[in-house]
Amino acid sequence: MTPTDTTAPAQGNTVSFEFDLAHSPGKIWRALTEPELLAEWLLPAIGFTLEPGASFTLQGPVMPEWDGRVHCRVLEVDPQKMLRYAWMVGDMDTVVTFTLTPTSTGTRLSLVQSGFREDQKKNFGGARYGWRLMGGKLVALLERSSL
Repeated sequence: MTPTDTTAPAQGNTVSFEFDLAHSPGKIWRALTEPELLAEWLLPAIGFTLEPGASFTLQGPVMPEWDGRVHCRVLEVDPQKMLRYAWMVGDMDTVVTFTLTPTSTGTRLSLVQSGFREDQKKNFGGARYGWRLMGGKLVALLERSSL
């Protein structure tokens, strides 16, 4: 199962994807919240805790014009239902929300990154590309792992 890009055709302020997964909310929640699993599909998480207000860093590879760091802050946690955190890179300050909804065949995972400004077309495009890529890695992790 690959992620379905549900982002509006014209750039707005939100990138969104949906995943219909044949896995329980608990299994998906672990992949979203356990640092060793996050490192397998997203990025290594430094200082990650599930407490509102807690700050952490996602560390990716250093690239031209980017030090590889995503500065995050946990905004809201509803175990096995919703996780929301601030996602800050340079002057880009957005919010990432994961919502898990049980279905008859498993779980629908909704991923939304919101708050892009009109002048952040490059960031918007990068996020859309990145979530498609990382979403595929998440699906692969869930398929191969007994979590």
